[in-house]
Amino acid sequence: MAVSFDLFGTLVSAALPADPATAVADELAARNVEVPDDWGRAYAESYVDAPEGAAVPLPAHVARALASLGVDAPANAPRRAVVAAFDPAVETHPGAVEAVRAASERGPVALCSNCAVPELVGRTLVRSGLSRDDFDVIVTSVACGWRKPHPQVFETTADRLGVAPDTLVHVGDDPETDGGVAAVGGEFVDVRETSLEAVARRFE
Repeated sequence: MAVSFDLFGTLVSAALPADPATAVADELAARNVEVPDDWGRAYAESYVDAPEGAAVPLPAHVARALASLGVDAPANAPRRAVVAAFDPAVETHPGAVEAVRAASERGPVALCSNCAVPELVGRTLVRSGLSRDDFDVIVTSVACGWRKPHPQVFETTADRLGVAPDTLVHVGDDPETDGGVAAVGGEFVDVRETSLEAVARRFE
């Protein structure tokens, strides 16, 4: 049995910026990038005509927002500012470690997370009770190019685990995104209804 876990809201809680536009602006300013007064409006605009379900990395969005305001930022400044702005305090949910380890006793395990910020998943794991070594593969939307619930995310996860998509069991906290595994024939386990401790017992 192959299992994938959502990260944010499922295995951990992460203290992310309540006002991302302001947090990113502060980090840009700290890197000597001039942020105009109408930055909030520019940040809220869409600049990439991406297919439905496609993931747009946040640094690319920030770079285009700056360009729309006529701001010429060094090539790496948007990425560095975004990474610094999303630097969370992390709390591991009760039963998370046990659920992941119990699943690993039954077969391959993946982390499958919607995340538009580079390095955020890695930093979160470092600050949690889990580690990269607890997962056979890590699939993020910023890396694979698609966001849950798009079927491609789950197909990519299953392919990297070496299993058919319809055999994948995905554990998450959001029926609208994590529940997308059903579109490829997999099973969704909702931690709002089944606790991580219960998930661990099931896999044991």
